[in-house]
Amino acid sequence: MSTAHTVVTVLAAAMAGFSAYALLSRAAWVVEPLAEYGVPRSWWTPLGLAKAAGSLGLLAGFLVPALGIAAAIGLVLYFTGAALTVLRARSYAHVPFPLIYMAPAVATLALA
Repeated sequence: MSTAHTVVTVLAAAMAGFSAYALLSRAAWVVEPLAEYGVPRSWWTPLGLAKAAGSLGLLAGFLVPALGIAAAIGLVLYFTGAALTVLRARSYAHVPFPLIYMAPAVATLALA
């Protein structure tokens, strides 16, 4: 395992963890856009838990590499869905945000 892979994986886990915390704590700057995009309020907790699981899975990947790869794939799919949701809502100025969170997960896969 390279130093670059370790740094990128920890960064991806931290970003996904922060994103999960922001959603689960109902930070206004996160939930207000979700409401605008039409994401049902009943989905917010499961979506936050999915991000938290991805974050923990990335870190667990240091012990079980297949788990880390699965977590990275899950986060890439999650943030792809988030980007598509933003596009569907025609909130084009917000598209970069899920892509910024997706980038380290993609890099983790590339370095794995």
